[in-house]
Amino acid sequence: MGGYILQKTSNKTLKYYIKDNIVFIVSMAISSLLVIWGVIDGSGFSEIANKIYLFLENNFSRFYLIVTFFLVVFCIYLGFGKFGNIKLGPEDSKPEFKTTTWFAMLFCAGMGVGLVFWSISEPLAHYINPIEGITPLSKEAMNFSIKSCFMHWGVHPWSLYAVVGLGLAYFQYKKNKPALISSLLEPIIGESRVNGFIGKMVDIFSTVLTVIGVSTSLGMACMQICEGLNYLFGIEINVKVWIILIVIVACIYIMSSVSGLNKGMTYLSNINIFLAICLLIIAFCIGPMQTTLKTIVNGVGLYISNFVSDSLKLDPYGENIWIYTWRVFYWAWWITWSPFVGVFIARISKGRTIREFVAGVILVPSIACMIWFGVFGSLALNVVNLFSIDALTSMAVNPETALYIIFNKYSIGTLLSIISIIVLLIFFITSADSAIFVIGMMSSKGDLNPKNYRKILWGIILALFAIILLITGGLDSVKTISVAASFPFLFILIAICISIQKVLSSQIKIKDKDKKKSLF
Repeated sequence: MGGYILQKTSNKTLKYYIKDNIVFIVSMAISSLLVIWGVIDGSGFSEIANKIYLFLENNFSRFYLIVTFFLVVFCIYLGFGKFGNIKLGPEDSKPEFKTTTWFAMLFCAGMGVGLVFWSISEPLAHYINPIEGITPLSKEAMNFSIKSCFMHWGVHPWSLYAVVGLGLAYFQYKKNKPALISSLLEPIIGESRVNGFIGKMVDIFSTVLTVIGVSTSLGMACMQICEGLNYLFGIEINVKVWIILIVIVACIYIMSSVSGLNKGMTYLSNINIFLAICLLIIAFCIGPMQTTLKTIVNGVGLYISNFVSDSLKLDPYGENIWIYTWRVFYWAWWITWSPFVGVFIARISKGRTIREFVAGVILVPSIACMIWFGVFGSLALNVVNLFSIDALTSMAVNPETALYIIFNKYSIGTLLSIISIIVLLIFFITSADSAIFVIGMMSSKGDLNPKNYRKILWGIILALFAIILLITGGLDSVKTISVAASFPFLFILIAICISIQKVLSSQIKIKDKDKKKSLF
């Protein structure tokens, strides 16, 4: 009898655990199955991802462009319209982090790895193979190159982050809702559906999407770090080296994440921002300073004057290869990062107004990215005449090596390469650190302090997924997986915008009623 009761109690406990942790269990299972699939049948995994990528590329590229542009307009409307003074939290709340630390954490979590990876290779790639209608290797191609980098790393990606982050911050700190993507849909679908099947599916998908998005960036970072070690020290690059590096880094970022947000992440972010600024200043000083300043000013002018047309650029009579290869890929890549970065931004933005949030999350990082690409783009384009066309093409095709090859043409190129490896390594750690913290939150009903064992498990999954991506196709695999995984989240982003508009409008109406009452 006692055994029966014990068994019955145990079964109830198990059922309760599964029900209470369904997002964690299912998302962990899906992520694990993807890893296993990649190990068992890497070519099949890559082939399926590529088929999905081609289908979306051919049929839905315009949708990516339209939705992303709409999100930019929506963020401007939120930040600089009637909602701007609404505080993300109680009226007496104050920001948890200093503004400088806030910027550093935004930057490191948002796109640190990609900035270093693409800083040299992307300007070169656009210069060598610009969009249809522009002559390769021309002055026009140079201008196009810088303008395109500003577009890809400017207002658009940060607007994607801002929409998710702002919505989550408002619902968390104003409505006391859990830090979940599903919470943002409550004004549309209702509380019962948010807590039911639909809400769970949204959270599961957001969690898996975050795993994929972050893993792609970690794979890129690993590639470039290894190429740097090969270029500087002659270390042979193979799968074994990739695995060793990822395992070492995984141990570090798991330890950092377990130590807590206010310790590991804060220290590493501040250190890396300092090193990144040092790298930027050195690159500016050894490069063509006057040309760099002109490039930045001219690039900003071209970026602003062509903002709308470039945002929606899609030639109905052309092949649009460049648009598919670069712009659509970037928008898809940023979308895979938006749940993670959005949740993280919300976590560190309590007490700020919507106007302050939009300005801080969109304008400041965008300006920083433009300066970054202006400096490193000029550094690269300044020495293109020293290379053959074949050599330039090789750098464009193999972006992980371009950074070190260009640096080598300058007097202190070795120092720049060493600093770049260190910066890239810390960005690697901080991105993964913040990612497993966020994934832990998303798979723990929005718990702002997820349990350490969950962060450890997700840290292992991220490392394994990054290894699989490298083994199955490197950068090509990164691109296909990003686009394939991001598409469903486009619809969730649209729903989030509708939800934010609805809940903010309601708050304004309540404030207006209170003002009228106070007059009488």
